[in-house]
Amino acid sequence: MKADAVFEGGGVRGIAFIGAIQAMEEENVEWERLAGTSAGAVIAALLASGYKSHEIRERYSEINYSKMRGRTILNRIPVFGSFLELMVHLGIFKNDYLETWVDSLLSEKGIRTFADLPDGKLKIIASDVSNGQMLILPDDLERYGMSPADLKVSTAVMMSASLPFFFRPVIWKSKDRKKSYILDGGLLSNFPIWIFDTDNPRFPTFGFHFVKDEVNIDPVIPTPIHLFKNIFKTMLQAHDLRHMNEETIERTIQIPTGGINATDFELNEDEIDFLYKSGYTSAKEFLSEWDFEQYKLKRMQRVKNK
Repeated sequence: MKADAVFEGGGVRGIAFIGAIQAMEEENVEWERLAGTSAGAVIAALLASGYKSHEIRERYSEINYSKMRGRTILNRIPVFGSFLELMVHLGIFKNDYLETWVDSLLSEKGIRTFADLPDGKLKIIASDVSNGQMLILPDDLERYGMSPADLKVSTAVMMSASLPFFFRPVIWKSKDRKKSYILDGGLLSNFPIWIFDTDNPRFPTFGFHFVKDEVNIDPVIPTPIHLFKNIFKTMLQAHDLRHMNEETIERTIQIPTGGINATDFELNEDEIDFLYKSGYTSAKEFLSEWDFEQYKLKRMQRVKNK
């Protein structure tokens, strides 16, 4: 069965997607087009370049999660150093480890820029906070005087995964030398399930969404740094708790992630295994009840009733 896939943003919880993808592969699902935000952009890019679930799982096991928090001289200084990083660079940590890691994996499959992929194969969501606009990459490159050959896929992934306050924004210079500050796509669309929609789809679009029961934030806010952290935690987790309409729920694999947060970069083996198994089980249960023809009938009826 052919299908499109849309992966939600969610930081380190993206490990759960690997289990879900394995379950889909076992049911002979073939990906036609892929899209994602933040952690979802990582998975979408790897699948678009030809990686399979077992390969992705192996490469994820090699990640040094502590390096995700790109260290600098300033942010090694407790509290005050982080505050200075925010004031000077608009983010506490560098995000170059992720970009380098993704670029190395894509290069092994012969992929560097969007021009190396089939047209329309991959769409990555980011946020242009200089212009107050959502970016769908590579579709929106023309606005910046650029083409798919001008943007590395790994750079787009890094843009999409640059959590506000936590990571420095990407300062993007277009060909006319204008600067834009690019941040996490989750600011404007953390789960772009709508991106491939048509009135009469030829095959389904499956969404992959994290489920969290409550927003876990520290009620004590002793410093501006803690305030900034709570702001982005609230933003990210509010996406998990927001209402999803009937149509979205019908085509979405909802993956429980327990108490694991997007920025829990020091996961132990039990937590990694829990995420993987949760993704696998959730996808298997979803597919056991999925009926594309029934979904299309319901969708057409909803369109008529609008």
